[in-house]
Amino acid sequence: MAKPATQFACTDCGYSAGRWFGKCPQCGEFGTLVEDTPVPKGGAGPKATLKLVDVKAEEAERIPTGVAELDRVLGGGLVPASLVLVGGEPGVGKSTLLLSTLASISKDRRAVLVTGEESTAQVKLRAARLGGAEQVEILAETELEVVCATLEQERPDVCVIDSVQTLYSSELGSAPGSVGQVREAAARLLRVAKESGVATILVGHVTKDGAVAGPRVLEHLVDCVLQFEGDRYHEHRVLRASKNRFGSTNELAVFEMTGSGLVGVPEPSELFGRSVEGEIGAAVGCVLEGSRPLLLEIQALVAPTDLAMPRRVGTGVDPKRLAMIVAVLSRHARIALGQADVFVNVAGGVKVAEPAIDLAIALAIASAHTNRPLSPGTFAVGELGLGGEVRSVPQLEIRLREASRLGLGHAIVPHMGGHIPKLGGMALHEVRRLGQALATM
Repeated sequence: MAKPATQFACTDCGYSAGRWFGKCPQCGEFGTLVEDTPVPKGGAGPKATLKLVDVKAEEAERIPTGVAELDRVLGGGLVPASLVLVGGEPGVGKSTLLLSTLASISKDRRAVLVTGEESTAQVKLRAARLGGAEQVEILAETELEVVCATLEQERPDVCVIDSVQTLYSSELGSAPGSVGQVREAAARLLRVAKESGVATILVGHVTKDGAVAGPRVLEHLVDCVLQFEGDRYHEHRVLRASKNRFGSTNELAVFEMTGSGLVGVPEPSELFGRSVEGEIGAAVGCVLEGSRPLLLEIQALVAPTDLAMPRRVGTGVDPKRLAMIVAVLSRHARIALGQADVFVNVAGGVKVAEPAIDLAIALAIASAHTNRPLSPGTFAVGELGLGGEVRSVPQLEIRLREASRLGLGHAIVPHMGGHIPKLGGMALHEVRRLGQALATM
């Protein structure tokens, strides 16, 4: 039997080649290519095909996790026989959240935690702090064959693997966490999950860029990819779905880290959309995360600079979008920002990409530049065009209703020809261009 050819795979992007490179040709990182010996594959005979009309498919009942915010992101709960990947920086709260989830599920179903990073005693101490996890079954094991055999025999309803980078197969010669080991572990766990009907959650490490570590095939194999955002030194975390075969990828969940674990925040607009009255350089905008309107406070700082190229720094917003808004302000609003640094921050550490937040960013920058605050209780929503026009945004009524519920009295919105419904106590200011919005401010 011929010896399998040795491959070298990148630990960041998964690129593979027949020889070693000091620099990965695909992602450009240095020293990331490691030896990866593929598993020899045996021959297999042909298999009969089926027509879709002959396939019997039953809608399985979802498994509620007991954490309302997590169920929202998943699309209503865990789907049996699904494979979910949860990524996030170390210390962000992945293990804490999933242990709380298993504690809730174990009250009615079998829940197993496979831990490869912590001992059973360490997990016991965390479970005692969280409470209610007495019925969770635990397996401290890192050998992939043992984990798969245990799941096939025990067939629990839900299983959490913490983490997939610690698993290793004795059939591969590479170290745990290498591209080959992670790819093999994910493929075998996927087969076990589908054949045994076990809803499996994989905890994955992340790279320095925040992406899930390991080959890209890992994200393609799983049914759902959840990503934790937030600083481990701050109390709030944001959970998003970057891939979901059983639900929307636009939903967002907000958690608060407390002494008893992660607690869901059912009203994030109350948390992120509150601004201090009379604050200079602050404006309140609104983005839609799936079906949820989220009010956000946009903070801006404009400071003189001696640099030849003034800085445009955005935290939580797209830097290219910020540069465009600054250019529109300079060209169409006559606000001279060519000799000033502009810093923009979304309060709470939330990242936004929806253009509906453009007008709030522009008003915050204008407030910081003129050293004048916005009118109390002002709310702004609209997309900015390169010609200085304020464009309409989808589902404006939902955004206005959320702002009215929080007691905001003025709304600067795109011109809709009088088709905007009147909300009790809120004054609507329809504008066509950025100059009108600044005058209203």
